[in-house]
Amino acid sequence: MPTAYRSAYITGLGHYLPGEPISNDEMDAYVAPLNRASQRIKQRILAENGIHTRHYAIDPGGETRESHAHLAAQAIRACLSSASSALDTVSLLAVGSSGGDALMPGFANMIQGELGAPPMQTLSSQGICVAGVSALEFAAQAVELGSHSQALAVGVELPSRLFKHSRFGPSGYNIDFDAHFLRWMLSDGAGACLVSHAPAAIGSSGLALQLKWTHQKSFSGDYPVCMQLGLTHDRSKSFLDFATSAEAEAAGALSLRQDIRLLPHVFDVGIHEYVKLAHEGWIAPGQVDHFLCHYSSAKFAPVIDDLLEKAGLRIPQERWYSNLSTRGNTGAASIFVMLAEWFATRAPKAGDTVLCFIPESGRMTAAFMCFEVVPAHGALAKPSAPKATVAPPPQLLPETFAAPHAADSGGDVLRPVLTALASAWQDYRSRVWRAPVMQQLVHGRFNTEAYQRWTANWVPQVREGSKWMREGAASLDSRFIPLAALIGQHAGEEQNDFQILYEDYLAAGGQMPIDQLKRNPGGEALNAYLHGLAATPNPLGLLGAIYIIEGTGQRIVPALLPLLRAQVDLPASAFRFLAYHGANDEHHLERWLQAVKMVLEIEPSAADKIVQTARHTAQLYALQFESI
Repeated sequence: MPTAYRSAYITGLGHYLPGEPISNDEMDAYVAPLNRASQRIKQRILAENGIHTRHYAIDPGGETRESHAHLAAQAIRACLSSASSALDTVSLLAVGSSGGDALMPGFANMIQGELGAPPMQTLSSQGICVAGVSALEFAAQAVELGSHSQALAVGVELPSRLFKHSRFGPSGYNIDFDAHFLRWMLSDGAGACLVSHAPAAIGSSGLALQLKWTHQKSFSGDYPVCMQLGLTHDRSKSFLDFATSAEAEAAGALSLRQDIRLLPHVFDVGIHEYVKLAHEGWIAPGQVDHFLCHYSSAKFAPVIDDLLEKAGLRIPQERWYSNLSTRGNTGAASIFVMLAEWFATRAPKAGDTVLCFIPESGRMTAAFMCFEVVPAHGALAKPSAPKATVAPPPQLLPETFAAPHAADSGGDVLRPVLTALASAWQDYRSRVWRAPVMQQLVHGRFNTEAYQRWTANWVPQVREGSKWMREGAASLDSRFIPLAALIGQHAGEEQNDFQILYEDYLAAGGQMPIDQLKRNPGGEALNAYLHGLAATPNPLGLLGAIYIIEGTGQRIVPALLPLLRAQVDLPASAFRFLAYHGANDEHHLERWLQAVKMVLEIEPSAADKIVQTARHTAQLYALQFESI
């Protein structure tokens, strides 16, 4: 659940970006491509990320002009100036970053020393993009509890030192693409917020920001590492495990890497967490006036927008704010730099709601912050229309997601179902990724024998799929003849899929005849449940089962293939079933959406059955994974 606040206010905002803006052409002087291949990589990445200028704290020769701690100190000074406040009124400094100038002591302590600040409590939150949110959350909770009356929360990054010429010499420049990717993505900068127990004005605006709630959730127990520094390319060895730092450098353990094949999952996780918060009543998209979305590349903005639209929870583009094109991606500092520039340039008014979304790819984390623009003490509020709270109490939840009122209102009919299903999916997806067999894959401990067991468990379950679908179609009355035809078409397309999977089993060394393969306990329970439901009159809830099963093929299976191929010494022909479903289940889900619309227009009350069946199917399907 999100953390709600009553008396935590942002009363100062500041940011600092070192040096002059550096254009795409000028950046060659700092992180120059050293061969033709690297030039092509640069052009490809810059064409997609939408960044036109950024800032570096190094000079063209690779010398550091300003330290990491100095960037943070400058942002803090700008923040305190906007609040007309002095450093000696602050008793807590919380800092979020991927790391400071030194490995020890804590980065917050180094910044305190840089400032020459008086004695105070400090917190160093080490991570990537969400580290700054953690710092702000800690500061807000401390103020809320009364431990401190004023606290500073800072996000700061200085990655350019990792990208300078000397670290990418001619011999090292031919290392893997993952180590090159971030050179043209990240930049330096710092941002700071002053958190106070009362709403004092930011600058001359007469306004403050009341922090309504924060929420962050890590899914690091589910996925492999996506972005890292300090591990070898295969993540098998730490830089500290080498005899010398020179050996660690030569092995690539000190190269900052991004596994771009895993990147789509950060948005899948983040958007589903967003939908779950909306379903619980914490987010009402129609009441969000300003949406500050941190994304690393402009390529991802339409992806996020499209996913929100499909979920019926889209925030109109004119309410979005991003400074990625001019500031670049400054990691943990990004949301603070964005917030400061947004407040200074967008002239918000009292009563406006601000939602911040910060996904992190390190090992899959999603964070959200919600603010309300409020008048400062002694300031007059600008007139605004009465507005419902963004975080309604639980008793208002059914009203927020009311049942559809008209059968021809497609969006209103589907929205409650899709948000409830997305919430169920988020819990199911995480449970599946934490199943023992999946963790074997995540941690690189899979082999041919494990894959053989996997396929042996799955063949008899897949064999039953078309059977219970046809049974369900036969149990529909005359009102649902088009639905029966649609299900029959789907069952027909999938009725021989088990043969493909059985051939994969044989390719992995399996020898048992197909009729001797047995379902595991989870598969047995799932099969009994679906057949039993299919035999009841008008088993419309089966559409919820199809959502979970086909969603597994669309959202989980594509991530398995690269992991399997890297760990299982078998030809591509041994993965035909997974390859087919990863490529085709998206089309199956489109057909599913058509079926749900059809059903709800005839029988709106079926929505509850679809959601309930999805939840039950998710429990049993996850048990099947756990029983392998």
